Amino acid sequence: MPVMSAPLQFDRTLLGVRRRRAARGEPADFLIRHVAEDLADRLGLVQRSFTRIVDLGSPTDALREALAGRGLAMPIGTETVPALAPRRAAPVVAAHHDALPFAGASLDLVVSALALQLVDDLPGVFVQVRRALKPDGLFLAALLGGETLTELRQAFAEAESEMEGGLSLRVAPFADVRDIGALLQRAGFALPVADADKLTVRYGDVFALMRDLRAMGAANPLAQRRRTPLRRATLMRMADIYHQRFADPDGRIRATFQVITLSGWSPHESQQQPLKPGSAKARLADALNAIELPAGEKPGG
Repeated sequence: MPVMSAPLQFDRTLLGVRRRRAARGEPADFLIRHVAEDLADRLGLVQRSFTRIVDLGSPTDALREALAGRGLAMPIGTETVPALAPRRAAPVVAAHHDALPFAGASLDLVVSALALQLVDDLPGVFVQVRRALKPDGLFLAALLGGETLTELRQAFAEAESEMEGGLSLRVAPFADVRDIGALLQRAGFALPVADADKLTVRYGDVFALMRDLRAMGAANPLAQRRRTPLRRATLMRMADIYHQRFADPDGRIRATFQVITLSGWSPHESQQQPLKPGSAKARLADALNAIELPAGEKPGG
């Protein structure tokens, strides 16, 4: 029987090249530091001790430093680009998301910051994480969501339609928050939760935004990207459209980053269980102080 695999969306080799190039320059780490602090704050609300922790693929050490700064054991980092592993704080192992080198039921906590939006098989990664967690272990992660860089996506689409008569893939198709909870549940996690937050970052022009994206190693990583160079006329038209549609009165442009934060627990008998149908001891209508109508009957006017 043939083995089914997820369709290839991201060019893994190109991602590595861009990560290595970004590591040689001035970092643009404001976004991942913000996310790292938020994840650390959320974890601080969990009344549980964690000792064996893995940071899954976060592109910098910001999350591990934030957790260690709050008294947790230094997480084991995983680096998807082996050449960058020596640059990372120890302990770190070179491993890709689809081949985690951890035994089943061996981890208390898996965390991740701004890495999982760049995997081809997100459900498969969720399954691997759940298997690596001990019973009642926690998975807490943040990834970029579908509204990220919506302004850039719209400006490129309009410029290319106008100047070249067609569209090309310029921005990655990030996950939708409505789907994340379902994917966690399908992977076997208990008590799955996903929420989203939007961050607006302002720039002098779109070229400053694009420089930050390159400094993050986050320029177009799509396997199906257009291979011919972008025409200067199209690029300048995109910049004009961006400024016309997404500039504030002071002339600075807006860029949206949507961050989806997710959590799920490896199943354990001690966890809260949903009630079986018909086992409730109180009616929902009574709890809501509402009038219950027979099926099909409408409220009077």
